Amino acid sequence: MGPNARGALLALLAFGIYASHDAVVKLLGEGYHAVQLLFFSVLFSFPLATLMMMRDREPGTLRPVHPWWMALRTGAAVLTGLFGFYAFSVLPLAQVYAIVFAQPLFITLLAIPVLGETVRLRRGLAVAVGLLGVLVVLRPGATSLGLGHLAALGAAAMGALASIVVRRIGADERPVVLLLYPMLGNAVLMGAALPFVYRPMEGADLGLVALMSALGWMGGVVIIAAYRAGEAMVVAPMQYSQIVWAALFGALLFGERIDAPTAIGAGIVIASGLYIVLREGRAGASANRPVLNTRLRPETATAPRPSTLLRLAGLAPRGGGRGR
Repeated sequence: MGPNARGALLALLAFGIYASHDAVVKLLGEGYHAVQLLFFSVLFSFPLATLMMMRDREPGTLRPVHPWWMALRTGAAVLTGLFGFYAFSVLPLAQVYAIVFAQPLFITLLAIPVLGETVRLRRGLAVAVGLLGVLVVLRPGATSLGLGHLAALGAAAMGALASIVVRRIGADERPVVLLLYPMLGNAVLMGAALPFVYRPMEGADLGLVALMSALGWMGGVVIIAAYRAGEAMVVAPMQYSQIVWAALFGALLFGERIDAPTAIGAGIVIASGLYIVLREGRAGASANRPVLNTRLRPETATAPRPSTLLRLAGLAPRGGGRGR
């Protein structure tokens, strides 16, 4: 088996694990507030985060080099988790994925002011078509839009913002700083809100929270192996396989079915995202390759983003916003 084939298979496994994480979020979200789930997920993640931080050999302190950028990234990461957990709690799995798959589109747009990226006509049209696909999923006017839909769209936008800020400051910040601050932000802010929404959790549900945290980290470990084995242009598109898992989990666990507008809209968003990924992979098409180099998944896990895990493993690109 060639390296790219191995990388693709590992990526499929990683995104299957991530989808399992999201299914657990939805399962628990039927009985607990997103704030409570987010807080306890972070709490269970700290031991794993500590072990990961011990691998960081870069000298320095835990004070960020760019405190304001780090504050923006932390706030965006906290909102990504909160919006995502809420969206999975109230919407069908496939519908959430169809919306958050727009994250590469937002990254492409944000790369213009933050990284100085030049987006020419073809990628610009791909973004426009992808956003049209989101509208097909949302069906404004044909169906009532709720907070869940806004939360899913917010998760995509805030996840893109967190990713693009890492591309902006990643060359200067230690990986451990990129890992620690969003987790602390989640713990402090969700902990402050917890008394207003807290509901006592049974032992089995606490076990599911622990499983959720473990799945988030396990997916990160496997995605590291995927990027070690294959090229980013091969591994990144595998994220869209999560729509298959969403259909499977939705049908088996929650009695959900993918309706036609969701399927059509998801297809449009995925096609535009794939075009952007493939376009960035071509020589001379992009100065920064913002989507490829963020090592993203449209995720809402409170474990660190794949990009941060890859930096800790020494595999992520160390270039800042001005190239690879």
